[in-house]
Parts: sequence; structure tokens; C-alpha cells
Amino acid sequence: MSNTAYKQTEVGLIPSDWEVKEFGEICCPSKARINPVTSSEIYKCIELEHLSQGSGILLGFANSQDLKSQKSIFEKGDVLFGKLRPYLRKYLLADFDGVCTTEIWVLKSEKETSNKFLYQLVQSDKIIEAANLSTGTKMPRAEWKTVSETKIPIPTKAEQTAIATALSDADALITGLEKLIAKKRNIKQGAMQKLLQPTAGWEVKKLGEICENIGSGKSNTQSKEGKYPTFGSTGIIGWCNTFDYSGHRILVARVGANAGTVNIVNGNYCVSDNTIMISLKPKIDLNFIFSFLILFQLNKLVFGSGQPLITGGQLRNIEIPIPKSIEEQTHIATILSDMDVEINALETKLEKYKKVKLGMMQNLLTGRIRLV
Repeated sequence: MSNTAYKQTEVGLIPSDWEVKEFGEICCPSKARINPVTSSEIYKCIELEHLSQGSGILLGFANSQDLKSQKSIFEKGDVLFGKLRPYLRKYLLADFDGVCTTEIWVLKSEKETSNKFLYQLVQSDKIIEAANLSTGTKMPRAEWKTVSETKIPIPTKAEQTAIATALSDADALITGLEKLIAKKRNIKQGAMQKLLQPTAGWEVKKLGEICENIGSGKSNTQSKEGKYPTFGSTGIIGWCNTFDYSGHRILVARVGANAGTVNIVNGNYCVSDNTIMISLKPKIDLNFIFSFLILFQLNKLVFGSGQPLITGGQLRNIEIPIPKSIEEQTHIATILSDMDVEINALETKLEKYKKVKLGMMQNLLTGRIRLV
């Protein structure tokens, strides 16, 4: 690693052997197009829904022969960047030749720019922020003129390769952990389906029969500071100096886009009126009921298009198969809770990995840390 001298530029201090370039100088969007209707060739086609958010993972693809609209052509090694709603951070380093929706830029790097370095660059806050200076309100689209004029520090080709390799290694760790979490979630889903399947000695009860109360919260949600959390349909939405409720409860989002989402709370807290609280009778394991409601998928009960809604009356009428013995309920709930603990630990680790990657990008893409 060299002793670095720095120079002052319009983008700040950068290593003396780096250059400042406009983004449009190091890459350009391809204009190559194909009409699937008239073409005899069949390609894998990537639509926006096939790109994961913020991870560069390809979720799937369509066949071009099944599509009607014009598509952009890409080659292996091209960088794909979703220009429609760019805040979703959809990007990919293509590892095969294919076609994609014209709502995705196919970025080709110029000869002095590593395509793998370009792929890391499009993930940076600077490029994402420029892309978000977009036109349109309901369906914002990034403008190439704005993005292409964004000035960025560019290292030598050799250092680009070293930076891309280091960041790709971090990506591999993140991707591996994401796949492990997905596998653990699938295992838990299978366990829920098996363990919550009624067997001999179980009985079917309506949720209303085993509850002490089902009703909306009444807390004032204006306060944002305090000792006690205020829960709403999206989780914690504020804090209060005094609490209105205490104890173990299930919370169900009552209204809005999250209607039907289930959470579990304990301790002292406040609850907004757009959230339904469920408290259970003695000898009913709350974690068992919580697991059943997760498996049941309450969002299928939601009605209303303008303002999605679920009601306490609907919840009361849900039929739940339940073991007569609370010991059996608790045993099942404990197995599933232990799985949640493992998944939560992996998710915490994943967030740490992502923060490490972000820190690496901030340091490596600005030259504050050198690799050559």
C-alpha cells in the first residue's frame, strides 16, 4: 500500500493519482433494442420485478418470446440499473447475454473503466442520489443527463480492480447470509405447518372465545419522546412519558397498507387507534396463538381498496385448532420461538455486514483507504 498524497478537487480531497470525471465519461447506456414479436431469437428477459432491492440478486427472468414490447439488449458483464423508481436501488452485474425492459439502463463501461468497479459505483449514495433527482411523481424516472453529469473520483484501472474485488467479497458474504436466512425462514414455515396441524386431543375454538379482550388502542400518538414505546401499524411509531397498557399482548395492524400485520409486545407501552390489541384468557399460550395468526396470514381478511381494513369482528371469528393442554401449546410455541431467535440473530448479523460494506464503499470509492 503506497503512501498517499492528496489533492483538492471539486469533489473534495482525492488521491493525487486519481481523476475527477463525469459519470457519463466512464459509461453510457446502450441503445441496442430488439422487438420480441419480430425476432426469431429467444432470450432470457429481465423485468424490474426480477431485480431484488439493494442486493444485486437476480430473482428470476421471463422468456422474450412471451413478451410483446420492445426490449433493451445486454451482454455478459454489462451493468443494469433500474431507472424507474430509482430509490428502490435495483441493479445487477449481468452474467449472461439477454434482454431487459427499457425501464432498465444497460450501462457499458468505457475501456479504462472496470465493469465490476462500475457495478459497485452505481450502488454508491452519490449515484443513487443523482438518479433520485428524477422526473414524475407517481412513477419517477431517473434522467440520464442528470446522472451522467455527476462528478465522481476515479482511480487507476488497477485500483478499480482491487476495489471491486474487495467489495465483491463483501457482497458474497452478504448474499450467502441472505440465502441462509431465506433457508431458515423456509424451514420455520414448514415447521409451523407441521406443528400447528391439529392432532388427536386438540379442539377448535374461535379467537373470540379464548380472548379476554379484542379492541383498538386509545393512546395519544403525538408524543415522540419519552420512556415508553408507542406501537402503531408499522411497529414503534413514537415514545411517551406515561404508558396506557402493560402486559403480554398480540397487536394487529388494523388499517392501511400494513393491515393484518401481526406483532407481539410485553412490558409497558402505548398503542395507537389504528392497531388492534388482543389479550388472552388464562391457560392459553400467547406465543402459540401468535404463531397460528402468522401462519393464517391475516392480510387475506383485509377489505377495502382506498383504505385497506381489518376489524376486531373478523378476528373474533377466526377458528383456531388448539391443544387442550397449555403445556403442549407452550412446547410448540417454544420450538418456533427458538427458530425466530436464530433468524433474528442472523438478521442482526446481516445488518452489521451491510454497514461494513457501506463503510468500505465510503472509504474505498473516495480514496480515503487505498488498496494499491
